[in-house]
Amino acid sequence: MQSLPLLIAGLGNTLLLCVLAMAVSAVAGHAVLFLRLSRWAVARGLARAYVSLMRGTPALVQLFVLFFALPLIGAGGHPLLAAVLAIGCNSAAYVGEILRANLPVVSQGQREAAAALGMAPRHTWQRIIGPQVWRASLPALVNEFTILLKTTPLASVVGVTELAYAGQMVSARTFRQDEVLVVVAVCYLAITLPTIALARRLERRLHADPTGGDAGRRPVGAIDAAAATGAR
Repeated sequence: MQSLPLLIAGLGNTLLLCVLAMAVSAVAGHAVLFLRLSRWAVARGLARAYVSLMRGTPALVQLFVLFFALPLIGAGGHPLLAAVLAIGCNSAAYVGEILRANLPVVSQGQREAAAALGMAPRHTWQRIIGPQVWRASLPALVNEFTILLKTTPLASVVGVTELAYAGQMVSARTFRQDEVLVVVAVCYLAITLPTIALARRLERRLHADPTGGDAGRRPVGAIDAAAATGAR
């Protein structure tokens, strides 16, 4: 019981690190996607190079590079920041590729209809392309974010006392490795299982047919395009 506060603090750091890294991953992943779709060859080349770099090097190496690079821009002494950026940027490469792989769910006809209506690219993405791509990408994104959670123990190498490292410290003090590691594993399951269950529920809700007919199965973007054109 004396070690419980340390495990709780480690769990809190893991949750904070995971949430912040997910936010970085989501934002940077969309930036990677938009660069891959850019009309400029340089932008597309930079995005491809970024994805290759993140996927081709270990996350641990990326974490060390960021940890030692942050002091050069006056942001040293923040191991949590380095861990958030490293894990989030690593995941962003995969998020960008997941979103790009699901772009074909939006038919060319919908894109042409949006262009014919004079919709700006930003509005076309927000109202037609984005909702369909996000819905199709949901299972893969949930899988990616659970992998991100299991990557958070890497933060311990730069001094972040997250859950796994806290468990290791408690094990060293009590010499009860099995019991402590079981508690740590249960804590990770307590995070991942509800997240997966929530994602499945959201996925069923997004694919549900509220009318009992075929209209509910129409892509979100198609509904928006139909509404924009006055079609029923």
